[in-house]
Amino acid sequence: MYITTSLFRTRIMQYYIYILFSQKANKYYIGYSPDPFKRLEEHDSYTNKRKFTAKYQPWILKASFMVSDSLSDVRKVELFIKKQKSRKFLEMIIDRSNNKEFIHEIIKKSLAYSGPDASGLIRRS
Repeated sequence: MYITTSLFRTRIMQYYIYILFSQKANKYYIGYSPDPFKRLEEHDSYTNKRKFTAKYQPWILKASFMVSDSLSDVRKVELFIKKQKSRKFLEMIIDRSNNKEFIHEIIKKSLAYSGPDASGLIRRS
């Protein structure tokens, strides 16, 4: 997306949340980036084993969705998802990542976030 004025043309960056999975470790990783596919390549190319994702390569991109052109907003969504500390929640996002209404609800809840859980999004059993 570009904004054009009479003086210049500026590219607006769109930020995505992405969820990676390591079969080696049976772990998920959540992050944000303007380019989730490029970011996946970076995670898989790390050689410094001090980095979390370097320890569990290779990674598989399980889901990604556009959040906003605001870095602040995408960070809030990432933090909200991470604070859930719920594999079930991550797998629900993965399964429903193509459902725009569901993703919109997660983004909306994330931006209004004030508590430790996603009540109303996950059915507790």
